[in-house]
Amino acid sequence: MMTETRRSRLRPLAAVLTAALLTTGCGGPAPSGDGDDGKVSGTVRLLTPIFEGADGKTVLEKQLADFKSKHPDVAVEVDYTTYAKLNEKLTTSIAGGRPYDVMLMGVGWIPPFAAKGALAELDENKQDLTKRYNERVVQPGIYQDKVYGLPIMLDTRFGIYRKDIFAQAGITAPPSNFTELREMARKLTVRDGSGKLTRAGVDILSNDLRQTFLPLMWANGGELFTPDGKPAFNSPQAVGALQLMTDIIRTDKSEDFGFTQPGATSLPLAQGRAAMMVGHNNHLLAIEEQAPELVKEDKIGFFMINNERPAMFQGGTLATVSAKSQHPAAAKALVRFLTDEQASLAANEQRGNVPALNGLADSDYVKSNKAAQFAMENLDAAFSEGGVPAWLEIRGDFKAAIEAALLGQKTPQQALDELAAKAQAAIAKG
Repeated sequence: MMTETRRSRLRPLAAVLTAALLTTGCGGPAPSGDGDDGKVSGTVRLLTPIFEGADGKTVLEKQLADFKSKHPDVAVEVDYTTYAKLNEKLTTSIAGGRPYDVMLMGVGWIPPFAAKGALAELDENKQDLTKRYNERVVQPGIYQDKVYGLPIMLDTRFGIYRKDIFAQAGITAPPSNFTELREMARKLTVRDGSGKLTRAGVDILSNDLRQTFLPLMWANGGELFTPDGKPAFNSPQAVGALQLMTDIIRTDKSEDFGFTQPGATSLPLAQGRAAMMVGHNNHLLAIEEQAPELVKEDKIGFFMINNERPAMFQGGTLATVSAKSQHPAAAKALVRFLTDEQASLAANEQRGNVPALNGLADSDYVKSNKAAQFAMENLDAAFSEGGVPAWLEIRGDFKAAIEAALLGQKTPQQALDELAAKAQAAIAKG
């Protein structure tokens, strides 16, 4: 999630990006280094927010050695960054006239960069892609019916619960709609004699607030934007989702605001301080680290967020090629390599994420990771954020709006109406 300082910095950077692309759009040097004999060559610069740390670097270096064996005339220079710094690095590299050839970016990022002319269309047929990926996985890489990004991995959010705590309360299955979610959460909430919360019936705070709200909104039948790109996240369905979150905190007292937060050292579900949660697939790894017996004894279960329809949040990382790459064939060869089964499986194993390729559903890794397995089995109900060029500017305002409702400072309708108005202004500004 971007801080306020980074959000305010984004607006002038976007303007710089537009100016830079207009300046370099005509008369620039022709792409070079890609032969007519089918071979590719040249030095390709790769910017990646994944493969973090020493372990990640080792994984990527091993994969790039294999790429080099297949393309001996291509050199790859890697710049490692984080998602917190990714947008600024991408934008400043383009504005500075030396964009990265291959850029890994998140779901929702394709429209902002494609709309500015920063991305090259990939040589991919959408129909062929849907044979390799679920259609829901392909969509975030498409803008105005053209393919600009291929997925490497997925980040998903869905329901996670403690089977043992449910059993102790006589509950035999996870909630199948919002009414059951609230009823079960109230029943599973525990407070001590002084009223202090010792176990949240449902934890909606350990996950990023926007990424908790969105799957609830989608499950309630809502959408982020209309087909023509206008904000739709203040619809009755969306307001109902935020009302659910507000009721959990303020009416049912099934969790207290401030009880936990994203990135907390101790995950409430792992410690028995929460009975269920809206969480990330990687939370299974946190549980395995903090309370390994829960995973070993099969005490962790998963469920789809459901009300009007089942829904799962789908984020992830996609590989793209710069429209200004001097070695486009080599860059596209690297994108194809990073998104094939071998390299993408290695990336997912290193991070504990969900593979994007259908063919990896039967891999030993997925079979050993029940969260990844659950996510891949439910991709037909996956929804992705983004969809409009202004998304990177809009998304940072969700947290404050949701917090205002959870704290009782505004009604859910007021909070989302104000958020939608801000979003519409950002969209109109272009």
